[in-house]
Amino acid sequence: MQLVALVEDEHHVCCRYRLAALRPPLAAAGHALHFRTLPRGWAGRLALGRDLGDADAVILQRKLLPRVALALLRRRVKRLIFDFDDAVWLRDSYSAKGFDDPRRLRGFRAVCAAADLVVAGNPYLAAEARRWAPAGRVVVVPTVVDVAKYPPPAPPGAGLRLVWVGSSSTLRGLERFTPTLSAIGRAVPGVRLKLVCDRFISIPDLPVEECVWNEATEPAELAAADVGIGWVPDDPWSRGKCGLKVLQYQAAGLPVVANPVGVQADFVTPDTGFTATTTDEWVTAVRRLADDAALRARLGATGRRQVEARYSVPAAGALWNAALDRLAPARAA
Repeated sequence: MQLVALVEDEHHVCCRYRLAALRPPLAAAGHALHFRTLPRGWAGRLALGRDLGDADAVILQRKLLPRVALALLRRRVKRLIFDFDDAVWLRDSYSAKGFDDPRRLRGFRAVCAAADLVVAGNPYLAAEARRWAPAGRVVVVPTVVDVAKYPPPAPPGAGLRLVWVGSSSTLRGLERFTPTLSAIGRAVPGVRLKLVCDRFISIPDLPVEECVWNEATEPAELAAADVGIGWVPDDPWSRGKCGLKVLQYQAAGLPVVANPVGVQADFVTPDTGFTATTTDEWVTAVRRLADDAALRARLGATGRRQVEARYSVPAAGALWNAALDRLAPARAA
């Protein structure tokens, strides 16, 4: 099949991890994937699909289009696929207006109803999509990582190096978590936090190592740490997140400490790390990992095997190929 993905930007994290990385397994099954940047203006939106009639399927990634633009796109293309990895029918955790947004919900309901296939990043997202689309049209394809890009973890050094990776937008969540991070800094001798980001914060009582994010060096920077940490607010928006940070830590062979919200509760098990909710639980988990390098190595190795089996590029490619195989005859019928 000739597939064209309409994306915010080919370099956007969502496109890179959910679509661009899957080109090899898609190509192996006979599918060619091309990208188009979504236009921002009304004129461009209303013209969507005019030159895509030859594509076998068009993938609309994450964007909720105005009703008229969606209807025109649906009419012009052979098959429409909607791929999303966030609770896009809601406002995010940091909105002063709250989570509920009737306009977004209407847009989400419309695209789910119009699509021949809805690809959700986790079961929570899929369950919402199935409210508006036939269950058989909705599949779960998790966000995945290319494990081959991640080198083995570095040998243990002096002290314990925690690591957090993200962007300015998700750093807002870590800022809410600073009281617990400060408590960890006071309780665990020699601990420090490596921030891999485009913006940095200071944390009382916890030394922060600033590492400017770079796509090429990100895997090695993560593998050079000892423990990955993941904290998100416990709310409806965060339950829709697809846990990319945790998967990256595990691909780098690191044990993980995370709060059990959304998919983090699935990714982080007693075999791969520790889940923690209260400050005392976080301090206990980090202290235990600081005291036992062998435990860190064992948990990290198990986490990497879990990613290879379930959250790797070949795993997601197989899910996409199976969904496309079912889609073609269904549409033809």
